Amino acid sequence: MATQTTPRPGARVHVQKFGTFLSNMIMPNIPALIAWGLLTALFIDVGWWPNADLATMVGPSIHYLLPILIAATGGRMVYGDRGAVVGAFAVMGAIAGSDFLVAEFNAAELADWVAAGNPEGEFSPLGEVHMFIGAMILGPLAAWVMKRLDAIWDGKVRAGFEMLVNMFSAGFVAFLMALVGFWVVAPIVNEIMEVLGNGVEALVDNNLLPLTSLVIEPAKVVFLNNAINHGVLTPLGLTEAAETGKSVLFLLEANPGPGLGLLLAYSVFGKGVAKATAPGAAIIQFFGGIHEIYFPYVLMKPKLIVAMIAGGMTGVAINVAFDVGLRAPAAPGSIFAVYAQTASGSFVGVTLGVFGAAAVSFTVASLLLKMDRADDEGDLAAATAQMEANKGKKSSVSGMLTAPGAAANGSIHSIVFACDAGMGSSAMGASVLRKKIQAAGHADVTVVNKAISNLEDDFDLVVSHQDLTDRARQKTPSAMHVAVDNFMGSPRYDEIVELLDRTNRGGGAPVAEDVSEGPAGVLEDGSIVLRGSATTRDEAITEAGRLLVASGAVEPSYVDSMHERETSVSTHMGNGLAIPHGTNEAKSAINRSAITFVRYPDGIDWNGKPAEFVIGIAGAGDDHLALLQKIAGVFTDEAQVERLRSAGSAAEVRQVLEGIKV
Repeated sequence: MATQTTPRPGARVHVQKFGTFLSNMIMPNIPALIAWGLLTALFIDVGWWPNADLATMVGPSIHYLLPILIAATGGRMVYGDRGAVVGAFAVMGAIAGSDFLVAEFNAAELADWVAAGNPEGEFSPLGEVHMFIGAMILGPLAAWVMKRLDAIWDGKVRAGFEMLVNMFSAGFVAFLMALVGFWVVAPIVNEIMEVLGNGVEALVDNNLLPLTSLVIEPAKVVFLNNAINHGVLTPLGLTEAAETGKSVLFLLEANPGPGLGLLLAYSVFGKGVAKATAPGAAIIQFFGGIHEIYFPYVLMKPKLIVAMIAGGMTGVAINVAFDVGLRAPAAPGSIFAVYAQTASGSFVGVTLGVFGAAAVSFTVASLLLKMDRADDEGDLAAATAQMEANKGKKSSVSGMLTAPGAAANGSIHSIVFACDAGMGSSAMGASVLRKKIQAAGHADVTVVNKAISNLEDDFDLVVSHQDLTDRARQKTPSAMHVAVDNFMGSPRYDEIVELLDRTNRGGGAPVAEDVSEGPAGVLEDGSIVLRGSATTRDEAITEAGRLLVASGAVEPSYVDSMHERETSVSTHMGNGLAIPHGTNEAKSAINRSAITFVRYPDGIDWNGKPAEFVIGIAGAGDDHLALLQKIAGVFTDEAQVERLRSAGSAAEVRQVLEGIKV
C-alpha cells in the first residue's frame, strides 16, 4: 500500500519566521524609502520640480544610506546596538565590492562599444547593483559573529579592561566583516541579482509577469508574502527604480485591488456574518492597507483563491501593458500609499491596474459565491482561527472580523506564564496576574508558571515574553497567546482580566493562595548587598551570580548560563527590577534554591531600561517560588520599593521582601 506523506508543519513555520526576519529589516526603514521616493519624485530631472542641487541627495541615499540602515537594523535584531554598529560598517565592504565589480564590467563594455565605432559620449553604462540583499546578509551575519566572539571571552576579561576589549573587538570584527563583504558577499550577491534581474526581465519580455500571481496570491493567505515581498521584490524593485525611476515589482504584492474585489463580492453575495462584516473589512483593507483582514474570507471558502489569482494577474497585466511602476515600496498596501509612490506618468495605468484587478476578482468571486448552496454560510470564526494558526500569532485585526455580539472562543479557566527556565520571570509575572484575577472575583481561573520546554497543549491562555511567544505557541498551538514586555506592570494583564469578564461571565470569592515561606536559607544575609559595584548589565549579572556561587547554591558554570539567558530574552521585569537567572538546561548546576539581592542606588542601564535592584535566582525546585511571589507583591507597591531604597541593613531588606502578605 502506498504511503502518503504530508509536509511537516514546522517547515511552514520556519519559512514564515525567515520571511518575518527579512521583513523586520525592511519595515522599520520604510519611512526612509518613502523619503527617498519623494526626493526622486520632486527633484530629479524628470521630477515635478527639477532641482539639480537637491537631486544630489538621491544617489547617495539609495547607494549608501538605505543599505546601511537595513544592515544596522538587521544587526540590532541579532545583537542590539553592538550588532547594529558592526553590521552597518560591514555592509560598506559589500557596497564597495559591488561598485568595483560593476566598474570593471562597465569598462569592458565601454571598450567594446567604442571598438564597434560608436561614440563614447553616448555610452550608457549598466546601473549599479545596490546592495540591499548584501545588507540583509551582512548586517545579521556580522552581528552574529560579534555575539559569538563576545561569548567566548565573557567574564574572562580583567576588571578595568572591559571597555578597551569591547571597543577594539568590535572594531576588528567590523573591519574583517567589511573585507568579507568586499571579497565574498559582493560577488555572490551580484550574481544573485543578475540572475534574478534576468529572470524578471525574461518574464516581462515574454509577457509572463502576471504568472507571478499564481505564487503571490496563495502565499499571502498563508503569511509567506513577507519572504517574497521584502526578501526579493523590494531589493529588486529598488535596484530597478534606482536605474529607471520606477518599478512594477512594487505592485505585484501591494496592489489592494484583488482584496477589494473579494470583499465587495462578499458584501453583495455573501451570507450571514461574512456579508455583515465584509463592507467594514473592505474599508480597512483598501484605505488602511491591512491586507490580512481579507485572508479569513478566502480560507473560509478556499475556492475563492481563484478569484484572487485572477484579480492579481489582471492588475499585473495592466501595469505591464501601460509600463507603469512605483518609485519605492507602498507599505502598508493602502491605495493612499500606492498613489504616494506612483511615478510621474504612471497614475492612469496604476489606477486601471488597481480597479481592473478589483473588477475581475469581484466578478469571479461573485460567480463562485452564487454557486454555493443556499444554506452554506461558511464559518468565519473558524477561518479566522485558521488564519491565526497559519500566521503563528494572534491577528491584530481578527477582532474586527467578528460580528457584534458574537461569542468569543469559549471560557478561560487555565492560564500559564511561560518563560525559558520557569524559575523566575514567569513566577513573578504569574503572581502579579493571579492577584489581579483574584481581585476581579474569577474563582475558577488558575494561574501557574512553567518553563516553555515543559508546556503541554492543555492550557486555555499562555502569557510569555514577546521574544518567547513563538516558541510558546509551538508547544501550545491550541491556546490563546498574549505577549508582554514588562512582567511587573504590563497593561496586557488588565486586558486579560477584561477578557475573562467577557468570556467567563462568572465570579465568586477569590481562591486562597499558597503563601508558605518555603525552606529557610533561600535568601541569606550574606547574599544581600546594599551597594553593588557593577556599572553595566553584564557586570551586575556576574555580581549576582557570584553571590549565588559563594553561598554554595550553584556551580560557577551557572553564572555563564545567566549571561546566556540574558542574550536571548531580557530579565528586566519593570519597576526598576531585574531578576537574572540561568537557562533551563543549566538546572544541573544548581545545588539548592537560593536568591541574592544587590541594590544599585545610581541605577544600571539594563537594555535601555533602569535597574536599581538585581535579584539573582537559582531554583532547584519550587521552594523559592513563595518568596518570589512576595517579591512580586513588593515591586507592585511603590511604598515597599521606597523601603528597599532606604533600607540600611540586610535585616531590613529581608523584612521587606519576606514580610509582605500576599
